Amino acid sequence: MKRPRTSFTALLALVACAALLLAAGAEAKKQKNKKNAPPTTGRIEVSTQPGGYPISIDGQPAGETTDYVRAIELEPGAHSVEIVFPNNTRWAQTFNIVAGRKNCIALNYRPRTIEIPAIAASPCPYPVNVTAPTQVADGDVVTFTADVGYQGPSALNYTWTVSPPAARIMSGVGTPTITVDTSGLGNKRVTAILVVDDGSGDRSCRQTAQAATGVGALPKIEPPKRFDEFPSIAHDDDKARFDNLAIELQNNPGATGYVIAYAGRNSRAGEADRMTKRASDYLTTNRGISRDRLVVINGGRRAANSFELWIVPQGAEPPRPTPSQD
Repeated sequence: MKRPRTSFTALLALVACAALLLAAGAEAKKQKNKKNAPPTTGRIEVSTQPGGYPISIDGQPAGETTDYVRAIELEPGAHSVEIVFPNNTRWAQTFNIVAGRKNCIALNYRPRTIEIPAIAASPCPYPVNVTAPTQVADGDVVTFTADVGYQGPSALNYTWTVSPPAARIMSGVGTPTITVDTSGLGNKRVTAILVVDDGSGDRSCRQTAQAATGVGALPKIEPPKRFDEFPSIAHDDDKARFDNLAIELQNNPGATGYVIAYAGRNSRAGEADRMTKRASDYLTTNRGISRDRLVVINGGRRAANSFELWIVPQGAEPPRPTPSQD
């Protein structure tokens, strides 16, 4: 005789991805360009459906989840994350936070009523479900997690395989949750296949499930462009060339302007520094270019006083001075 009993099964869909937080190119020496400073923290992004469940990090309360993405900055290192669902159903996972990478967690909770035999003759077969994010970016860390409805007394064995061969399991071998590095897998799909068995040898106690995640390609980074190069003969002529640079920067809000000044072979000491200050003052004061979008560099000496003007897209390597005189 079966008797109905209400139980709640948390259907958890974990999405974990660790993406490289955007870092600008290496900053030029002697310049304090904070935008290009390397990141010092990592991030977790958490959402649940529905929201409103308590969350704790490293055993300390961290508020409640929301049904939209909530970002939490963390110092690099191991951090444990726990979310408590109704009926004391808990989800917990430890993440190794890396500076400049993000981990995204998305969990779905849905109660349902099922009929469970009062005395089950065998715990097999049993349901196995593997979940993963639908899409991530190249370089993100994907988390595949299994929800296994096994009611038997035996300890389960978890065997994972991933494809393509370049996909690398970072952690979780032999457990219900693995993390996979997607670096270099742009425009491909990562598939994780899980085989679960209870060691009894009963074929019905050996279950298989899988999930796949698409990996998007990294955005193409344009190279820096030499916008102008000219000898510095008259201040008014210099200003006209700086005007053109200001217009180009206004038309490309994500780019940075680089001004490299070269003193002439017979110029006074400190001439290149005076030239960079004159250019910086004009572009920021007269043309309204923000100082965090402008880098000025003393390039050394050439045959005559001259300027190089560069447009550097976000993420591109900055230009290097090319002096021709000792």
